[in-house]
Amino acid sequence: MSNLLENIRVIDIGRYVAGPYCATLLGALGADVIRVERPDGGEDRFISPLSFDDNGQPGEGGLIYQTGWGKKSLSLNLSDERGREILGKLVDTADIVVANLPPVALRRLGLDWETVSRRCPEIILVTQTGFGDTGPDSTKGGFDGIGQAMSGAMYLTGVPGNPVKAGAPYVDYATALMSAFATMAALKERDKTCKGQHVQTSLLNTALAVMNAHLIEQGVTGIDRVGTGNRVQTSAPSDVFATSDGHILVHTVGNNLFKRWAETVGKPELVEDERFQSDQHRGDNNDVLCDIMAAWCSQRTTSEALALLQEKGVPSGPVLSLQQALDNPQAGAMSYFTSVAVNGMEGKFAPVLGLPAQFSSLTPNAPTAPPEIGGHNAEILSELGLSDAQIEELETQGII
Repeated sequence: MSNLLENIRVIDIGRYVAGPYCATLLGALGADVIRVERPDGGEDRFISPLSFDDNGQPGEGGLIYQTGWGKKSLSLNLSDERGREILGKLVDTADIVVANLPPVALRRLGLDWETVSRRCPEIILVTQTGFGDTGPDSTKGGFDGIGQAMSGAMYLTGVPGNPVKAGAPYVDYATALMSAFATMAALKERDKTCKGQHVQTSLLNTALAVMNAHLIEQGVTGIDRVGTGNRVQTSAPSDVFATSDGHILVHTVGNNLFKRWAETVGKPELVEDERFQSDQHRGDNNDVLCDIMAAWCSQRTTSEALALLQEKGVPSGPVLSLQQALDNPQAGAMSYFTSVAVNGMEGKFAPVLGLPAQFSSLTPNAPTAPPEIGGHNAEILSELGLSDAQIEELETQGII
């Protein structure tokens, strides 16, 4: 087990992905992470439910197994003054507070930077917002898809008249990763200065960062590209192609790879064709190259096409269903998934990914089942100085 962040306490007052997953990543490196949620559970606990009760109410969902593992749970009614007082005491014990809440909510909870830094000068506050803390959209909430929409990604991913959102919430997860990265930098800085730091990320900033190369091209050239679906506009053949029994994605970038591809499909003369002398030339003439690739793929099975492309080192891969992605032997060979017993479902196991990185001599903590709602109330509140009678009273009154 990792002890890199041993003795570092993280308070996770987040929702959904950007905040909670940031805290999860810090926990994978050994931090003591306490998830604070409502007494009836945060809404993110029930997304993609794994079961339903007799009344049709959802049980724990897939999201909490990814963003909640390795944490303790303190249930707390933060709309009550007594709940906010307990939160304040808990923050006093923390090194890091992660809160992807709107600025107005942070102020209400006393978690705005001015209040927190005055109370705990060495604390690191990590906040994620939809759009940042200034500007016309600073008070608006946001979700992953809105970041995709406002960065140009949906426009470029779709086709004219039909913008398309990626099914994977990459903006949320990339924001969580950037938050964790920046938090580690803030810890390093604190080691030198003994001063805390306010780390701020936003979904819009992340989404723009992912699209930045395209935005740079637009800003300099004014090219005004429009969406072409799966087809890449700056190289070819780079697209999704139908085989006789499925689909594959092929991405051909650079003259060397193009030469290998041309040899693979039996068209070596294309290398000398003046239309295909650079990636952009090939992108501008992608209809010709993609038509050749489509015809070649249609005469082969997925496995046959991939084998021939792999033989020449042309990057390609099958388009997999969710189940096929789980069963992918490469994922199994790398031991990416950990089988985690599902709470309350005997014999059921969730395939949970741990820290998405490997080290030569550091072993991150492995995923476990998420904590039950308030599963660590007694432990945490006792540490804060509350007696058993006080804890029982708080539970009776619905504060925890």
